[in-house]
This record gives sequence, C-alpha cells and structure tokens, in this order.
Amino acid sequence: MTSSPIPKFLSVLAGETAERPPVWFMRQAGRYLPEYRAVRATAPDFISFCLNPEKAAEVTLQPLRRFPYDAAIVFADILLIPGALGQKVWFEAGEGPKLGELPDLEAMADRTQQAGEALKAVGETLSRVRADIDPSKALIGFAGAPWTVATYMIEGGSSDRSGARTFAYQNADKLDRLIQILVDATVDYLAMQAASGAQALKLFESWAEGLSEPLFERLVTKPHIAIVEGLRARGVTVPLIGFPRGAGTLVEAYAQAVPVDGVALDTSASAKLGQAIQKTKTIQGALDPLLLRAGGAALDERVEQMLQQWGQGPYIFNLGHGILPDTPIAHVEQVLKRVTGL
Repeated sequence: MTSSPIPKFLSVLAGETAERPPVWFMRQAGRYLPEYRAVRATAPDFISFCLNPEKAAEVTLQPLRRFPYDAAIVFADILLIPGALGQKVWFEAGEGPKLGELPDLEAMADRTQQAGEALKAVGETLSRVRADIDPSKALIGFAGAPWTVATYMIEGGSSDRSGARTFAYQNADKLDRLIQILVDATVDYLAMQAASGAQALKLFESWAEGLSEPLFERLVTKPHIAIVEGLRARGVTVPLIGFPRGAGTLVEAYAQAVPVDGVALDTSASAKLGQAIQKTKTIQGALDPLLLRAGGAALDERVEQMLQQWGQGPYIFNLGHGILPDTPIAHVEQVLKRVTGL
C-alpha cells in the first residue's frame, strides 16, 4: 500500500521550491461566498457558529469545493482564547468584537492548561475536516498571537490600539503577566489543534504595526519564541507560520529570531525583503486584498510580479490580509487561474 504524497503546501513550508507555489487565502471561508452566508444565517451568533463543529467544518471545506486552493484553514476566531480564560466575548452586528471587563490575572492563569479542553469544539472541527479533505490538501490550525489578543482584552474591542500600547508602557509588569498567560494558553490550544489533525499552525499577530523596536521584541518576538518552544516541548512537530502584520522592516529580524518554519508577509513587503527571508525560511503573502477586490489588469500584473520575484524560492501564494467581504468571486478565480493554471 503506497502512502499519499505530501501536500504541496507542506513540502514548500518545509523549504522546497515548487514549479508553481501552493496557494490559499486568509479568510477564504467568509462572507464573499454565498454558501458561507447561507450556513452563517443558521447560527444564532458568531461565537456559537465558531464553536459548532458541524457548521464550522462545512464552511472550512466550502472554499476547497469551489476553488483549487492547496490548503484549508480551520474556521474559528482569534478571540476564542479570552473566552476560554473567563473573559466575556461577543460580536455586535456592524461593530465587531466586544469584550467584558478584564478578569483577575491569576484567575486566568489557573485556566491556561485547560484552554485546549475549553475549546475542544475547534478540535472536533479539525477532526471532521481531516476526515473529509482530499489528502493532497493541507489543513491549517491557528491562534491569535498574545499581543494582538491582549489588545482586545485590554481595550474591550476593536480600536487603534493606542490604549493598549499606552498600557504597555504604564503597566509593564501587568501586561507582561497577561502576555505570559496568553502564551501558556496558546500553547495548550495549539497543541490540542495539532493532536486533532492540524498539519500546520499559524500565529496571527494582526496588530504588530506601530511598535517601537524594543516593544516589538518584548511583545511579539519573545512571546512567539516561547510559543514555538512550548509546543516543541509538548512534542508538537507540525510546522508553524508566524504573521507579524505591519512589522515593516522588523519582520526580517523576526524571521531570524523566531524558530517558525514560514513567515507571512503583509502588503507592504518589498521584493528584496521577501527574498532576504527566503534564504532561510519559506515566505507567504503578500497580495493586497484591496487589489483583489478591484480586479482587472492591475491584479494580473501584480500576481505575475509576485510569482516572478519570489517564485524562485520557497513561496506560498496568499494575501497580505484577509479577503474582504465584498470581493467578487470572479476576481478570486482570476488569481487562482493565473497561479495554478486550473
């Protein structure tokens, strides 16, 4: 009996260069798809939707049925961990996430080793998807990175993060404790995801922009190192991707310091920056979601440019942020045809 070939996504994440790069898109399961909207309408609220394995598995698989993506990413949300730690989290229509008062830190610390158990519904979603997914396609798990999650926990929702950055300066010890709690909870959560069938894991540091170099080192680089080391100490061997969105030139130092297997780039990444990181690691990204929404000749030109500048090394084609809800499906098809030839 012959074993199934390694998915292209995983071989490239391991450092190989493919004849054409594997491709998947952040938020590829989302509101731009009518089939997603139909399933979403059956759930009473967004958190319960994320924690319903049957519905979450269905929307995780939907994009692969429609498009020639090389990987699926589990449908969940970066703000599930605060809920697992005892902070109230909900989503207001038209406003986004809302979080209740920050709980006592030590009370949260007592719950870090149960984060995976508290969010085992995500593990069931992963198991369901692995049972149904074509073995040539990879399955990605993920978590929000500590600093990004902390900004929501501190500010109570979406913001410009100025309050959280001020908090970082004025309450350094308290924030460092919160970051450590989130590191521990994230390790437990991601270890559960790997045990449930995730073949790769991604850390979403969605709000890394605007940090000074010392603050970036303290709040992004060191916690990411701790998460990778914590997972390896738990026996988790699957590859990891780090995404410090908005880090600018600091992403190169991040790539050198953090023992991730791949680094996701945002839309500002230059050809030279990506090529420098490719010398030691796989890169992913960095197509502008606004250009994907706009379409046309400019989209074709940019896709071709990215394939040329990064296609000679280990490269996973993706966006620099998630698909926007009003993105035409035809534009996604336009890019995927150019990348995959299918």
